[in-house]
Amino acid sequence: MDKSPSDAEWQRWLNEYASKFLLFARQKARSESDAQDLMQESIIEAARRHAGGVPPSPALVFATIHRRAIDWGRREDRRGARELAVVATSPAVWFDNGVEDRERAKLIQEAMTKLPEMYREVITLKVWGDLTFAEIAQSLGIPANTAASRYRYGLEQLRQLTKEVLL
Repeated sequence: MDKSPSDAEWQRWLNEYASKFLLFARQKARSESDAQDLMQESIIEAARRHAGGVPPSPALVFATIHRRAIDWGRREDRRGARELAVVATSPAVWFDNGVEDRERAKLIQEAMTKLPEMYREVITLKVWGDLTFAEIAQSLGIPANTAASRYRYGLEQLRQLTKEVLL
């Protein structure tokens, strides 16, 4: 019989990864509350699918967020124009309010929104999610070399977008 993680193990794991999961979910969701729901449901689903006496791997949770976000997006699209208009007016928040350099964070946030999603999600998982390219590949269902290439191309585009302002 599998042993469940202790409350302390869960708390330690959540302290380490919850903000990273939420950052990724914010990129996928259309509002802050949807991002929080998406993250919570993905953690629960990943924990149920994961066997063993430890919390699930971060890569499994990121993959679950990615997959569930696609399903959520499809559901939202079917809800109708009225709901979409309300949800679309809520800007996504990518950074916590505690970021010391708010201007730089705003610049990076704006530049990130201009990147194609395939670059944005890989950069987020690599930089803020602390995943390896192998874990990113597992999370997104792509080859590791593709994840590495998207990371390089995305960083180059990000540099170009922020070049004039940061110099």
